[in-house]
Amino acid sequence: MKGFNRKNQLFSLCGLNCGLCPMFLNKYCPGCGGGEGNQSCKIARCSMEHNGVEYCFQCDEYPCPKYEHMDDFDSFMTHQGRKSDMERARQLGIEAYNAEQVEKTKILDILLSDFNDGRKKTLFCTAVSLLDLRELQAVLRQIENRADLDTLTLKEKSAFAAGLLQEAAAKNNIELKLRKKK
Repeated sequence: MKGFNRKNQLFSLCGLNCGLCPMFLNKYCPGCGGGEGNQSCKIARCSMEHNGVEYCFQCDEYPCPKYEHMDDFDSFMTHQGRKSDMERARQLGIEAYNAEQVEKTKILDILLSDFNDGRKKTLFCTAVSLLDLRELQAVLRQIENRADLDTLTLKEKSAFAAGLLQEAAAKNNIELKLRKKK
């Protein structure tokens, strides 16, 4: 959206974890308020009309009707957890929240560079977005501690990592699939 710019590209105005999105990672999207390529966004327009709040949770009117049914379906990335992520950012403070996001980004980088067989990018992005940082760190330790890891094919490594992420998600009643509009 013309005239809408933000410094934080990891965490959007509306609570999406843009830094964990496949479109952002592939440089198809500049992220929320990242300059050229931004799509028209009713939330960005609203921010501009409300003194340029950096995050919706900073607005006196949050949560507003724009958030009704906003998380019912996903786009290129999961929309699940946006409200809880915004609440976490509000409670921790944006700097601490962003520090967690940087750690999650590092984990995602490891998963994508060492364990992606070409078919797991969306799963890895969704898992890293939805799972707690401590759970992700535990999964990464399990992966690294596998004695025969160096002997596995990329396809086997990918399946192993995906299975551990699925197990962690199942323990928390999280489904690692994007919810598409029917």
